[in-house]
Amino acid sequence: MPSIWFKPYTLEDIHTFSHDNMVTHVGIEFIGLGPDYLKGTMPVDNRTRQTMGILHGGASVVLAETLGSIAANLVVDPLRFACVGLDINANHIRSVKTGIVTGTAKPLHLGGTTHVWSIEIVDEHNRIVCISRLTMAVLKLDKEGVGINPFA
Repeated sequence: MPSIWFKPYTLEDIHTFSHDNMVTHVGIEFIGLGPDYLKGTMPVDNRTRQTMGILHGGASVVLAETLGSIAANLVVDPLRFACVGLDINANHIRSVKTGIVTGTAKPLHLGGTTHVWSIEIVDEHNRIVCISRLTMAVLKLDKEGVGINPFA
């Protein structure tokens, strides 16, 4: 299968521009970059649990949007385009109290103005925790570099 990425990115590239923000705050780590997917993990701990002691649905959405957003930006020419979230939905299937969840983002549609990504989050037993769909807007960058893509 040919790669969908604009250039041959590595996990180290992704780690470089994913620090001092929400990614590090909730403990997301990127663990896989295949020809058509980006995979990452997030701990279920005091940063990501809600008051009932289970994984917060919003934390699942943070993982989903992080993976889909970064993946979308890896597809486009970062000197000409930037991708930003337009819409996200999530179906929370199973609760998790401890451990690590793993999300995998794969494209459903890669268009010139929008991308649609499917993100599946599973627990340590590979049981589905959350299924999310993320729509990304593909924005043209202007000549002055306004909206510079951090992936450039």
